[in-house]
Amino acid sequence: MSIESVAWQQMYRRSQAPGERRRFSRATARRILAFARPHRRDLVGFLLLSTGAAALAVATPVLAGRTVDEIVAGAPGRVVVVLALVIAAVALVDAAAGLATRWLSARIGEGLILDLRTAVYDHVQRMPVAFFTRTRTGALVSRLNNDVIGAQRAFSDTLSGVVGNLVMLVLTLIVMLGISWQVTLLALALLPVFVLPARAMGTRLAGIQREAADHNAAMGNQMTERFSAPGATLVKLFGRPDAESEAFAARARRVADIGVRTAMVQTTFVTALTLVSALAVAVVYGVGGLAALRGTLDAGAVVTLSLLLARLYAPLTALANARVEVMSALVSFERVFEVLDLEPLIIEPEQPRELPAGPLAVEFDDVRFGYPAADKVSLASLEDVAVLDTRGGEEVLHGIGFRAEPGQMVAIVGSSGAGKSTLVQLVPRLYDVDGGAVRLSGVDVRDVASADLRDAVGVVTQDGHLFHDTIRGNLALSRPDVTDAELWHALEQARLASLIRSLPDGLDTVVGERGYRLSGGERQRLTIARLLLKRPRVVILDEATASLDSTSEAAVTAALTAALEGRTALVIAHRLSTVRAADVILVVEDGEIVERGTHAELLAAGRRYAELHRTQFADDAESVA
Repeated sequence: MSIESVAWQQMYRRSQAPGERRRFSRATARRILAFARPHRRDLVGFLLLSTGAAALAVATPVLAGRTVDEIVAGAPGRVVVVLALVIAAVALVDAAAGLATRWLSARIGEGLILDLRTAVYDHVQRMPVAFFTRTRTGALVSRLNNDVIGAQRAFSDTLSGVVGNLVMLVLTLIVMLGISWQVTLLALALLPVFVLPARAMGTRLAGIQREAADHNAAMGNQMTERFSAPGATLVKLFGRPDAESEAFAARARRVADIGVRTAMVQTTFVTALTLVSALAVAVVYGVGGLAALRGTLDAGAVVTLSLLLARLYAPLTALANARVEVMSALVSFERVFEVLDLEPLIIEPEQPRELPAGPLAVEFDDVRFGYPAADKVSLASLEDVAVLDTRGGEEVLHGIGFRAEPGQMVAIVGSSGAGKSTLVQLVPRLYDVDGGAVRLSGVDVRDVASADLRDAVGVVTQDGHLFHDTIRGNLALSRPDVTDAELWHALEQARLASLIRSLPDGLDTVVGERGYRLSGGERQRLTIARLLLKRPRVVILDEATASLDSTSEAAVTAALTAALEGRTALVIAHRLSTVRAADVILVVEDGEIVERGTHAELLAAGRRYAELHRTQFADDAESVA
C-alpha cells in the first residue's frame, strides 16, 4: 500500500471516529467475544492469512534489492530470471492470499452483521407499544444499519489491520535495521511529520463531517415528514411552501459549503504527506547512495530500503490510529448493546397455559394500570433528547372490574381520554396490568403463550393501518395460508369485493404507504376483512367504524354482526347509535367504570350515559339543521 493510500485511509477513519474519549469496558469486550465466538474458525484463518500477506509484502522489496545486486555484479542471466520468477510467484501467492482474506473477511463481517441485526430486530419486536410511541424510527433504524456496520468493522478491518500491520512493522524494522541502521533511523526521524498532521487534520475533518451529518439528518427528517402523504397534505393546507423551500435550501447550501471545505482539507493533507514521503525517499537515496558509492552499502540494499519505506510508514501510521478505530468500533457495539439491554416489559411465560376450546369469556378483575415511565421503555438517544421525560407511571385505570360472557358484546363508551383504548389494549397484552388480572375464561393472559393469545384475540383499531404492500399481502398478514376464495369471501363480508374487482390488479394492487391510495372508509373496511380472515374467538373493535359514512357503516355493521356470531366482542364506540344492541354497555370516566347496563337501562337512569346520548344527538340534530 502506498503512503498516499494510507494517508487517504487514515484521514477518512479519523473523520468518522467519535469525538469523545471512552474507556474500554471489559464487560463490553466479553459481549463482543460472545458474538464473535460462532465465527472463531474463520477468524483464526483470517488472522493467519493476514499475517502471511504482511510477510509477503516485506519479501518483495528484499527480492527486488537482491535482483539489483545480481545485475550490478554481472551474474548469469539465469540467476536474474530465477529471481524474477520468484518475485512473480510471491505476487501470485500474495494475490491468492488477498482473495482468500477478502472472502473470509466478508464471511465474518456479513455473519456478524446478520447476528447483530437479527438480535436487535427480534429484541425490538418484543418491546411494548410504549417503546415505539416514544422512539424516533430513524434513530432505531440507524442502530440496525450504521451502528451494526460500524461494529462489524472491528473484525473485518480493525482486527486484521492491527495484526497485519504489527507483523509487517516488526519484519520491516528487522530487515531495514539489518541493512543499515543509520538510514533507518534517519527515515524514522521524519515519522512525526507524517503522523502528527494526520491526527490534527483528521480531528478537524471529523468536526466538519459531524456538522455535515447534522445538516444531512435535518434535511432527511424534513423530506421524510413532508414527502409522506399526510405530511404533504398538511403543508399544502397549512404550511408555507416558500419558507419550507428556503429552509431546505439553506441546509443544502451549508452542506455544499462544507463539501468544498472538506475537499480542500483532504487534498491539502494528502499533498503535504506525499511531499513528506518524497522527502523520506530522497533521504534514503541520498544517504544510502553515498554509502553505496563509498562501498559500505550495496546498490540493491538502497533499492530495498526505499521500497521498504512504505512498508514502514504505512503500518506505523495505521497503528498510531488503531486506538481511534478500536474506540469507534466500541462505540458502535455499545450503541447496539444499549438497545439489547432494554428489558421487554412483556415476558413470555416459562410454562404457558392453554386456552379452553370454544368462545372465551373476558374478565377484568380489579385491574389497575399506569403507562410505564420513559426510562423503563426508551433511551434518550433514541428519542433525540438530552434527558428522558421523567413523567409516567401514574395510574390511569383504577380498579376496573367486569366480565364479558362467551358470545356477549360489551360496549365501552365515555369521554375522550377516559381510558377506553387503554383498557382494551390489556387483553392482547400490548401492556401488562400493574394490579389485578385480565383473564380469558379463567386463564390469566400473562400465562398464555403470545402466539396463542395472538390467535385468540383480533383487533381493529381506529387508524386502520396498512403496510406498503398489495391487498393480498395486507390481508394475508392475519393468515399466511389463506386461499383466494377465502380472501374474496372476507372482502364480500366487508362490502369491499366489488371495489377490489374493479381495480386493474385486483388483489395484487399495491395500497401505498399506510394505505393512502385507498379512502379512509376503504382502508378501514380492508382491516375489517383482515380481522374476518383471522376468525379470532375474542374481537376488539376500537372505533372500527369511525371512518365510515352512514351507508358503509350500516353495511359493515351488518357484516360484523354476522361475523361476530358466537364470539366475544369488546367494542369501543364514539357513536352511541352503534352500541344500542350491545349486551352490556360500560361507561368509563377518568379510568373508572361509572355506569353499566343496557342501552335502555342507562337512558332510564339519566346519568352520564344519558348525558352523552343527549349531547351527541343534539349535536347531530344541529349539524343536520
